[in-house]
Amino acid sequence: MSPHNGRQCLGAMLATLALMAGLLMSFSALAHKPSDSYLALQVSGNAVTGQWDIALRDLEYAIGLDANGDGEITWGELRAKHDDIAAYALSRLALRVDSRPCPLSATTHLVDDHSDGAYEVLRFAADCPPSATAPQVLEIDYALFFDFDTQHEGLLRLASESGTVTGVFSAERRSQRFELRAASAMEQFLAFARQGVWHIWIGFDHILFLLSLLLPAVMLYRRNRWQSVGRFRPAFWDVLRVVTSFTLAHSITLSLAALEIISLPSRLVESTIALSVVLAALNNLRPAVEERRWVMAFVFGLIHGFGFASVLADLGLPRDSLLLALVGFNLGVEAGQLAIVSAFLPLAFLLRATPLYRRGIMTGGSVLIALVAAIWMVERVFDVRIFVMP
Repeated sequence: MSPHNGRQCLGAMLATLALMAGLLMSFSALAHKPSDSYLALQVSGNAVTGQWDIALRDLEYAIGLDANGDGEITWGELRAKHDDIAAYALSRLALRVDSRPCPLSATTHLVDDHSDGAYEVLRFAADCPPSATAPQVLEIDYALFFDFDTQHEGLLRLASESGTVTGVFSAERRSQRFELRAASAMEQFLAFARQGVWHIWIGFDHILFLLSLLLPAVMLYRRNRWQSVGRFRPAFWDVLRVVTSFTLAHSITLSLAALEIISLPSRLVESTIALSVVLAALNNLRPAVEERRWVMAFVFGLIHGFGFASVLADLGLPRDSLLLALVGFNLGVEAGQLAIVSAFLPLAFLLRATPLYRRGIMTGGSVLIALVAAIWMVERVFDVRIFVMP
């Protein structure tokens, strides 16, 4: 290897290690199911009404609900905080119809159970200025919890006389604009596909599980140690088997769960997903499954599918929209997954023969992944918070 190529390879290895370290440090703060709220808006003529489901655990962290500190939030404690909840939430949501502001006011407070716990159900009305013509555009500014949790998402279901559309608010996409006209099937499909890509990219437990399975793809386990493969072709086919198995498995359970044919408790699903990451990473250190890692990908992929499905199920979409969402979201997940594989595999193959890949990235990375996932598992099994997002 020439000195120039050696410096390039060293630079690539150091960059890869820095990226893995940075990602793993940030992943350690994301053990719980990602924080979500569910915002449903109904536009009928000039009238806009809404329902906002917000997790009690998030409200407890934001404004405090547990008055006596016993770890339980009673209806009495929640009722005493109704005004505070409405003031806090509605100050972080703004609606505009055709560029005209619509002040919000709370109408009803309820409680509901979602797959991951109890939620405040805040119903409200928007006082939009009257207009002689039907509204054309709804603009929404969303800022709930972003001041302390940049991973929070607001899942929107917007129903109007022209149909139902969905959207996702994040710290990077706080303001969005929706045209109040009938969206074509292709527009809805593409919207769900974009959500699928986004959810795999922020689904850090899914990413770490996939990376744990991909790390050995450019290696062979011989004589009790990992050795680099000689050609790209075997590595490619190994990755193809792993990704295909994972895709097939989570597509099965994503479909069954989203269509409400099978349902599992969120805590069990999230804990098992964390366990799958631990086992996949430990398998790289002392392989129990060497050449058939696609079987591991399939078995645990079944559980990961329930994790993906919770996003669609909790949106409460109509049946016809849910079917379209299922196909688009699933294909979006696969596109996001293939993007990760396409970025990882060529670089891993380039670095496979170096000690830094074998010891630093393969061994060291697997140890870090197992450690982070073990923390996730403890937090999810015992419902405790070890790391808190800044």
